[in-house]
Amino acid sequence: MGGESTTRTAPRGGGTNTGPAGGRTGQRLSGLAVALGLVLFLGGFAWGAVLYRPYTVPTSSMAPTIDAGDRVLAQRIDGEAVRRGDVVVFQDATWADAPMVKRVVAVGGDTVSCCQDGRLRVNGKEIDEPYLPEGTPAELGGFPAVTVPEGRLFLLGDERDTSVDSTAHLTDAAGGTVSRDDVDGRVDAVVWPMDGMLERPTGFQALGALSSPGPLRTIVALVVAGAVLIFAGAAYGPLAQRIGAARGRARTEPAGAR
Repeated sequence: MGGESTTRTAPRGGGTNTGPAGGRTGQRLSGLAVALGLVLFLGGFAWGAVLYRPYTVPTSSMAPTIDAGDRVLAQRIDGEAVRRGDVVVFQDATWADAPMVKRVVAVGGDTVSCCQDGRLRVNGKEIDEPYLPEGTPAELGGFPAVTVPEGRLFLLGDERDTSVDSTAHLTDAAGGTVSRDDVDGRVDAVVWPMDGMLERPTGFQALGALSSPGPLRTIVALVVAGAVLIFAGAAYGPLAQRIGAARGRARTEPAGAR
């Protein structure tokens, strides 16, 4: 019939069933991404909860490495795994009825003293301590040589002027040392504020192997990767629908006269 107008649109078969929003492969990949993301995200958090424990440091005795009020993550380790230079969380009834954070400067069998040339000396070697506040000596007053009994640790704060550490307990029965069994964890990182992983105490390398960092970086990478996959997989559906709708509008042609 003359003058009759019609509008041609894309065939029904070209809708969402074959477009990006309805592609079976895309939907399966989207679901797989979300599932894998959940595994990585939740698995990373679970791994972290098993290996690490958070602590809030109440004093500035470990400044500038750790300031008062900082939140740290300490890896749960056996006391036998503690090495020289480690920053540890421990609890000794003769020191305080609360967790404390100090740096291990000598282990069982070591002889430690201070100060010669303003530096700590362990087993006759002067220790470079770059983590101390700039311009300060290893100790203000010094202390005589102490031989650390086997199975025990000698600990100092990085802020030596204000730290109540092994030097304050030299007259105790244990000579200021703490049992390895009293260690609850080794501090790996300051997480609030986000100062990151603690630097390795290289000044102790001449005396033996240092502790290796824990898997905190790997755990964070798993959590971040999981979050990205979850977001990407969840965003696929809405994004594909918009793309499909845009293509559908592009296929629609204006009415023509016959």
